[in-house]
Amino acid sequence: MRSFEPVKKEFLKYNLDEPKMPRRATLTSVGYDFYSPIDVVINPNEMAMIWTNIKAKFNDDEGLILCVTSGMGKYGVTLSNSIGVIESDYYGNVGNDGNLGFRLFNLGKEPYVIKTGDKIGQGFFIKILRCENEIPPTEVRKGGFGSTNK
Repeated sequence: MRSFEPVKKEFLKYNLDEPKMPRRATLTSVGYDFYSPIDVVINPNEMAMIWTNIKAKFNDDEGLILCVTSGMGKYGVTLSNSIGVIESDYYGNVGNDGNLGFRLFNLGKEPYVIKTGDKIGQGFFIKILRCENEIPPTEVRKGGFGSTNK
């Protein structure tokens, strides 16, 4: 049970109605490409947050990893925290309904230009393995982006 869906209307950013859904580029692609809903210029040593207006639904024993494309990496553009780790309870959270965002950082020497519809990263699903002797956590997610342990 994995799917991508638009976030609820009240959580849409940029006054857009229909986001472009992530998709795999080839039959053997591991990742789903995510696309920018807006034009953005990221100057050297600066960051930009791009909300996709998309949420991901998947099983509790799975995760979604977000990263930039290899093409972005050759220009020195990366996620500000290296990779994004998305848990299943991020879907539908009260803070932003699970809106997936890419906070991009430009380590390059030139401005990095993103146009509406350009790829801004990839996401791939992984299976989560848990320790047999762990003490299960009891905390429940209370917010959206960056909310764990707050």
